[in-house]
Amino acid sequence: MGFASDLITTDAPEDTELQLFAPFIGSWRVRNSLYSEATREWTKSELDWSFSWIIGGRGVQDVLTNDDGEAIGTTVRTWDARVGWRVVWFCPRAAEHVVLSAEADGDDIRLQGVQADGRMVTWMFHDITTESFEWDGWCSNDGGDTWWHEQHMDVHLLER
Repeated sequence: MGFASDLITTDAPEDTELQLFAPFIGSWRVRNSLYSEATREWTKSELDWSFSWIIGGRGVQDVLTNDDGEAIGTTVRTWDARVGWRVVWFCPRAAEHVVLSAEADGDDIRLQGVQADGRMVTWMFHDITTESFEWDGWCSNDGGDTWWHEQHMDVHLLER
C-alpha cells in the first residue's frame, strides 16, 4: 500500500450525485489559451489533463501537466451531501489557490468561487461529449458586476 494506491480508485461510484465529473475520467490533450491582464495578450500552449476517481469514488482529482511532463496544478473535487460538490484548485508555481462549488447547469458544469486574491471566478465545462469538451474561466475584478474571459481550453480524449 502506498499513497497513490490509497488515494486513487478505478471503481466508479454508483451514486447518481457522484457522477457529475464522471465524463472526464481519463487522459486528455488540451489546447490552452490564457489571457494576461498585465500584457492584455493571449498566450497559447499544449497541455495534458488527467482525471481519476479518488477516496473510494467520493471524489475526482485531476492533474494538469505541461509538455515537459511537469505538473502545473491539481484540482480536488469532493461530494458533500450537505452542500454538493466542493472544489479546490492548487497551482503552487503561480501561488494560485481557488475554492469553488460546482453544479450541473443543463448539460454543462458551472463552478463558482473565489481565488486567493479575493476575486470571484466562474468556470464552465461545456460542449461535453465522450471524446471532447471545452472549459472556460472568467474572473471579476469588481465583485461580480463585470467579468473578463481569462482562459479557454479545447480538450480532446487521449485514453480512458
